[in-house]
Amino acid sequence: MSDLFENQIQGINEPEFSVSEISNAIKRLIEEEFSYVRIRGEIGRVSLPRSGHVYLDLKDEKSVIAGVIWKGVADKLMTKPEEGMEVIARGRVTTFGGQSKYQIIIDDLRPAGVGALMAMLEKRKKQFQAEGIFNQEHKKPLPFLPEIIGVITSPSGAVIKDILHRLSDRFPRKVTLWPVAVQGDNCAREVSRAIDGFNSLTVQNPLIAPDLIIVARGGGSIEDLWGFNEELVVRSAFKSTIPLISAIGHETDTTLLDYVADVRAPTPSAAAEMAVPVRHELLALIDANEARLSRALSQVLLNRSQRLLDISRSLPRVFGLLEGPTQRLDSISTRLPISLTSSVKLKKSRLFELSTGIKPTSLIMRLENSQSKFELQAKQLKTLLGYYIDLRKQTLGSLFSRIESLSLKREILHEQKNLKDLSLRIRKAYEMSLTNLETKLQAIDRLRETLGYRETLNRGYAVIRSGDNVITEKAKALYETNLSIEFWDGELPIKNLND
Repeated sequence: MSDLFENQIQGINEPEFSVSEISNAIKRLIEEEFSYVRIRGEIGRVSLPRSGHVYLDLKDEKSVIAGVIWKGVADKLMTKPEEGMEVIARGRVTTFGGQSKYQIIIDDLRPAGVGALMAMLEKRKKQFQAEGIFNQEHKKPLPFLPEIIGVITSPSGAVIKDILHRLSDRFPRKVTLWPVAVQGDNCAREVSRAIDGFNSLTVQNPLIAPDLIIVARGGGSIEDLWGFNEELVVRSAFKSTIPLISAIGHETDTTLLDYVADVRAPTPSAAAEMAVPVRHELLALIDANEARLSRALSQVLLNRSQRLLDISRSLPRVFGLLEGPTQRLDSISTRLPISLTSSVKLKKSRLFELSTGIKPTSLIMRLENSQSKFELQAKQLKTLLGYYIDLRKQTLGSLFSRIESLSLKREILHEQKNLKDLSLRIRKAYEMSLTNLETKLQAIDRLRETLGYRETLNRGYAVIRSGDNVITEKAKALYETNLSIEFWDGELPIKNLND
């Protein structure tokens, strides 16, 4: 490769290379020299175009190197690049001839040490807090006695055994295990998929859907527990409609899943204790409550019986209540026939007195007087009714005349207004038509002038005439007299060409 750039011949015999040849030679040199490398630095600018590729800068105190993560690799990265993050990037160094720069094609990206992880954890925690994901109002209460418990953990670890053993001791329940990787690159994706999968069962098959979810694993370093700090897991836990208990690590270990979960358990065994009550304690409580209920019911019945007995003693005897009314009934029934007889006799005597005072002649006279009064009142009523009808007819006729006059006036005013509007519109249309005709006439006149021969004369041409005839041929001009040439500014008479 050194021979490619070595100037072996001086003068005009120096070899010539194209730009692409030099660029490719540099590319091969750098790729052969460095191959795969691991670079530690801080992420600077991060660009996320629509293509899905990631472009970023890795920098330290003195230098900057450009980095590229292709879309296929970027989709699989568990650590998404963020500005200000200290990372260790692994990849191959190459060049980009289109911009004459070198860059690293990144295949893997990981935070650089515990400090970087803690800084990233704190940044994500603040982001989720700002979104309200950790707020208490989003927490769901745990069911008192779930029928099915879904456990998300490793199938081979001691965690599932501890949970099953603790549930068996307290209150045996149906357990559905969703096996996942509890650390490593696949942890976050599998845990997120498990939470979403359990929630989808509530719609697809409610009979086997769990009433409670436990996400659990044993203790470990922050790197081991990092999968439970990923955004995928936090978002899935927040969207879960099933109550969720987080039991990650030991009591001192804290992940973002603990903040978003409905309940945080210090250990997986504690999560099992929170999930179900103790069966024996429940049975003992039921027995105690049953005994208390029996005693309370017996005491209530005893108190009610004693109260009823006390009230019955204070009530009077039945016969004592009926003695007074019975005596009053006997007294009334004894006096009733005598009172009825006296009343009938009194009514008969009054009727006889009235009948003796009434005579047929007096009744006839009263009827005749009443008939005379009725006929007189009928005549007066007929006269008043006729007068009232005539008065109403006059009033109604006056109203009709006024209504017809007002209606006619309004119609005349309306038609006058319509006539005025119509004349105004006709006048505007006439003026507009005149304006349009004038504009068209001016345009035609300009077109006439443009197309007429006068404009041709203005460009240097001339018209030869003999009288009123236009001469267009040389032979005719030789035999014509009184020729004249018309220019733009006038005519010029000429003599016969044969003279």
